[in-house]
Amino acid sequence: MRIISGASKGRKLATPKSETLRPTSDRVKESIFNILGEEVEGKLVLDLFAGTGNLGIEALSRGAKKAVFVERGRQALRLIQRNITQIGLKGRVEIIPRDANRAIGILKRKGEIFDLILMDPPYEKGLIKRTLLKLNSHPIYHTDSILVIEHDRREPLPNILDGWNLVRERRLGDTMVSFLTPRERDQLTETT
Repeated sequence: MRIISGASKGRKLATPKSETLRPTSDRVKESIFNILGEEVEGKLVLDLFAGTGNLGIEALSRGAKKAVFVERGRQALRLIQRNITQIGLKGRVEIIPRDANRAIGILKRKGEIFDLILMDPPYEKGLIKRTLLKLNSHPIYHTDSILVIEHDRREPLPNILDGWNLVRERRLGDTMVSFLTPRERDQLTETT
C-alpha cells in the first residue's frame, strides 16, 4: 500500500498482518481520487471505517485541509497512528476511536461539517444502510458535500437512499465505488 499522488506520493503505508482488515487497494483508491479530482484540495474530510487510514491519508496528501478518522478496531487504530506519524501529518488529523454511528453523533454535537465523507465499511454486514440513516438524522455535511462509499458488488446500495442522490458508480472487479450527493431540502419535501 502506498500513497498514489500529492505531497507524500510514493510513500509506503503500514499494512495489517491479519486478514481481519481489508485495506482499499491502490487501484481502487486511485480510481476514487481520479474521479474526485480537485474536489479534495482544501476540504475537510471524514474517513469512516478508516481501517489503516489509507483513504484519509491519500486525501491529505492531495491537499485536504484536515481529516477525521473514525475506527474502533485496536489493530487498525495502531496502524492509523503509525501511518500518520510516519508521513508527518499529525497537525491535520483527528482520530475518533468509536464505531461509526456513535462517532457521527459526537461529530454532530461538536458542530462539525464535512466536505467529503469516505466510507469503506466491512462488506456484507448491513452497515451502509445503518450509516446512511445515521447521517440523515445527524447531518454533518452541507449541500455540496460528496459521500463516497466503497462496497462489494454483491452488496448494492439500499434501494431507498433517503436524502441522497447517486451521481456515479464505478465497478472495479468485485468492488463498487458509489458517489453520492445530498438531496436538496426542496427535493426532499417533494419526494416525501
